[in-house]
Amino acid sequence: MTIRRSPIAKQFGFSLIEVMVVLFIMGMATGAVMLSYSGESGQDLLKKQSQRLQVVFNMASDYAVLNQKQLGLRVESKDNIYYFMYLDEEQEWQKLELDETFSDHQLPEMFSLDLSLTDLPWETEDSLFSSDAFDEGLSVSEDGVEIGDEEEKKLDPPQVFIFSSGEITPFSVTLAYEPAFSNDLPSYFRVNGQDNTPLTLEGPLDAP
Repeated sequence: MTIRRSPIAKQFGFSLIEVMVVLFIMGMATGAVMLSYSGESGQDLLKKQSQRLQVVFNMASDYAVLNQKQLGLRVESKDNIYYFMYLDEEQEWQKLELDETFSDHQLPEMFSLDLSLTDLPWETEDSLFSSDAFDEGLSVSEDGVEIGDEEEKKLDPPQVFIFSSGEITPFSVTLAYEPAFSNDLPSYFRVNGQDNTPLTLEGPLDAP
């Protein structure tokens, strides 16, 4: 008696989707383990990010004074990015890309940053903006600093100005760690600038 094998063979292994799901889960788990084994809490890492902003801003101010250039800080809260800019010979704002120190710096997804402008010089009689380098159309709104419609698309100007005289426009940047899936408590640090450098650092704070 001859026994015929079924034409339908058993399939072993995983489908592509199953493999991708496993890799995604492994990636998430690895990130959590790396944070745990690094010995640093979210608050510790947030403090390092705050200190970086403080130090790099002070360096930018020194560069502005030594090279007699007008610089600025641009904060993109939605993208979790900040970077430095300079005013070129055509009076246009360009990104300062001497090295990676002043270029785009993006915070890890676990953190956020928020810029606050207070006691702005252009709201006083003794405005620091007496130079022709700054467009009369410069305006301040809740969305930041904007220039009127122009034919050619240009970079948005900085919200914080760093003058070659060593003066800066007052501001504060709040960096936050607000874990959604962790037992860690929220933590906040605030970097403050008032008239000139060095900047000051507050924190950890219980609330922004």
